[in-house]
Amino acid sequence: MKTFLLGLLLGILFIPLASFVYFHFGHPPVAVADEPFPMEATIVHIPLNARIRAEAPKTAPIEASPINLEGGAHIYRQQCATCHGLYGRPSSFAEHLYPPAPQLWQPHGNGVVGVSDDPPGETYWKVANGIRLAGMPSFNKVLNQTEMWQVSLLVANADKTLPAQVLDLLKKPIDYDPQVAGGSVAVQVIPSPAPVALSPPPLTK
Repeated sequence: MKTFLLGLLLGILFIPLASFVYFHFGHPPVAVADEPFPMEATIVHIPLNARIRAEAPKTAPIEASPINLEGGAHIYRQQCATCHGLYGRPSSFAEHLYPPAPQLWQPHGNGVVGVSDDPPGETYWKVANGIRLAGMPSFNKVLNQTEMWQVSLLVANADKTLPAQVLDLLKKPIDYDPQVAGGSVAVQVIPSPAPVALSPPPLTK
């Protein structure tokens, strides 16, 4: 019995010790190019999906009117397009994030575009709360509730015919898009100040 208890105690102590040694001296996957842990995506998505199911609003307090969709398009350009792309113009670095940022204007199978198959309340929850360790920030201190609903309704309707003014906003490249200038971005060089000659200190008697 004593041998069993000793083995059990050593086994319990071994797991945290081995974990500490691995994370401190080993090579855990911390770079984007590293292979993820086995079942990492599944382990992360189980609690995330459970939290969203429990907390996401079931109905939107505003409708997907042309005014709200246009407001959502303005917000999308300012806050979302860098990572999630524009209409016909995917983000240049989204696939190099971990996990990759979904391109919200990219068609999938079965007529789905981006996350148009997700309920607006689910997207609203993600916009408001963000997702840890995914690069998705929380916007509940940046946007008000109406703005978060406007952008959520916009991407929820990405598979539908949008008003012309909304499409124009989504097709217009953002100012610093490298494709605007044929693949080059203008960089302002700040000149270095001219060297200043230092005079020797005055002699004292």
